[in-house]
Amino acid sequence: MADMSWTKDLEADCDCSIQWKEVSDDQWGQQKNASLAAGEISDLNIRAFNPDDAARNSSAFEQLGNDLDKLPNVKKFFKEQPTAKKLVTVDGKVTVLPSSRTKGFLASGQHFMINKTWLDKLGLSVPKTWDDLRKVMQAFKTQDPNGNGQADEIAFNPREMNTGKIGDWWSPFLMMNSTGIATHFNSGPSQQGIYVKNGKVANWMQTKQFRQVIEFYHEMVKNGWAPSDWVTVKDDKYNARNQSDGKTAKVGMVFGWDESAFGSYGSDLANQYISIPIPSADGVSAEDTVWDGSSEANRYEDYHMSMSANAANKDACLKVINLLYSEKYSIQQLFGSFSDGYVKKTGAHSYKVTEKFHKAQDASKIPALEDRLAGWVSDDVTVEGDRGMDHVANADKPYKEQYSHYDHTKDLMPIYVRIGESDQNTVANNNTTLFNYAIPVVSKWLSQGGVEDDSQWNAFQENLKKYNIDQNTEIWQKAYNKYVK
Repeated sequence: MADMSWTKDLEADCDCSIQWKEVSDDQWGQQKNASLAAGEISDLNIRAFNPDDAARNSSAFEQLGNDLDKLPNVKKFFKEQPTAKKLVTVDGKVTVLPSSRTKGFLASGQHFMINKTWLDKLGLSVPKTWDDLRKVMQAFKTQDPNGNGQADEIAFNPREMNTGKIGDWWSPFLMMNSTGIATHFNSGPSQQGIYVKNGKVANWMQTKQFRQVIEFYHEMVKNGWAPSDWVTVKDDKYNARNQSDGKTAKVGMVFGWDESAFGSYGSDLANQYISIPIPSADGVSAEDTVWDGSSEANRYEDYHMSMSANAANKDACLKVINLLYSEKYSIQQLFGSFSDGYVKKTGAHSYKVTEKFHKAQDASKIPALEDRLAGWVSDDVTVEGDRGMDHVANADKPYKEQYSHYDHTKDLMPIYVRIGESDQNTVANNNTTLFNYAIPVVSKWLSQGGVEDDSQWNAFQENLKKYNIDQNTEIWQKAYNKYVK
């Protein structure tokens, strides 16, 4: 925190002294449970404890929802962006405060990226159906689109299967959206296969669409369009395939955040890629094809400020929280100090991120908390020059039509729906046995085939039930009914 000048201004504005302590993610992962068990909670905690932690240890945390009269900036936040308040409300109580980045981050972190340079060179159009996609993958594989005279192109490079859940960031099962089932892989039960259709909760591992997607991936492997080992390839090798030597593209398509999956923004390699709508599956119309609804989960997080119930100076702590949730300090938490020239105020509610910030970012010496801020940004605020925001917002634009093909409450699990503690334990225990069984079976089908065999598919479905998949669905249906009124 020493290189963040705004922290000194914060002390001056609150007329108090703040002792900062930084803990790495890995360290905190090891320390958090011990801290909770011992009741050793720092006076203020940024991105440390989530609402469920606080609910399970209620005597250790200040109920900040009772202090909103002393937190006018938080009160304004909740009024303007009610989803944020719903996100942290547990049994009617608000203990942990959320964060909200700029409105430009109201975009999914999941995108289907394709090499536009290769398409143009081969005279191909953006694929709109799986049949189109098959033709593009075959051309990418056989027609030397990178022009180096070698058969080294990977038409489609799926990310490996996670061994602990069926969906994840940039999951191969983003392809479920091609079939009309909307995912939300940034967070939540979609990573367990949970989906919603017209208010009814189900699990897409039990659907014919899931089977269809598995068959399509095996077809890719069989035809050499996807690497035969993709199911188990770790991130370092996966990223090396995407980024090649930094000059010659080797990969035609991936699921990713944006073009940065292929290298730094503005690089010759990254500039070859664009995001496109997901092509419609066989037998699915364009009007029924959807895209991953993770936009709110990309803007909001639910665990960004908590306060000890035993804080020595409660009024000073509340004053610090209120300042952090002001526009002045939220912007500086995101982009660095005004006084150091990382971000400039250009109007009453407008700002410009400078090249100095980008250079620090490129050198991995970021003078800000960025997405870890304990703060919020109003929709009235405009920010120029935030590369991350600009690029993800641009990558999200092609999905506007597909987002309109479903109701984002009736056909998607809202981010504020949560299950109770006992249900959390039940679901977690069920998922351990469920995925210990399911992931190896699905992984084999993806790489070697077999899902087309009715006896194998039917046995798989029977075993999913044996491992309590339906109980998980019932729990999430109960939670959905409770929170979606």
